[in-house]
Amino acid sequence: MNRAVSGAQAPEGGVTRLVVELAGLRRRLAGILYESLLLLGLLALTFLVPYLILGVVWEAVVPGALLWLHIFVVMGLYFVLYWSRTGQTLAMQTWRLKLVDGSDGRTLSPRRALLRYVLAWPSVLCFGIGLAWALVDRDRQFLHDRLVGSRLVLLPGRPGA
Repeated sequence: MNRAVSGAQAPEGGVTRLVVELAGLRRRLAGILYESLLLLGLLALTFLVPYLILGVVWEAVVPGALLWLHIFVVMGLYFVLYWSRTGQTLAMQTWRLKLVDGSDGRTLSPRRALLRYVLAWPSVLCFGIGLAWALVDRDRQFLHDRLVGSRLVLLPGRPGA
């Protein structure tokens, strides 16, 4: 079973080591599927509605490159804010996944969360090669996680769950 190590400060000033389980590939892929459904709602609200209003009311057409930039920014804000604040998006909370720094187990800084987000795009859009990387990676990590030094860990379940 794969394990990742994260540090936690002990009351007497020492550092205790907490061993946590890395999230399995199937759970992470299920999380991605669920995340894509949530993103459809997010993009409908922040993308589709404003451009429908622009088109119907002012008969304006926005260039395609600007539309893609809008999608990139909206999704980036969603992911970077969640990853850098709590380490979990809404879908990750459902699947008990948490994104942490691979070296110390802390939440990613906004800069590293942004880097992970930017690197995830080619990882997914190049025929999923960055996701398929997990099949050959020794820790089963996606390529963008390996490059950034982040880890997706499995949080313990609730008792009786």
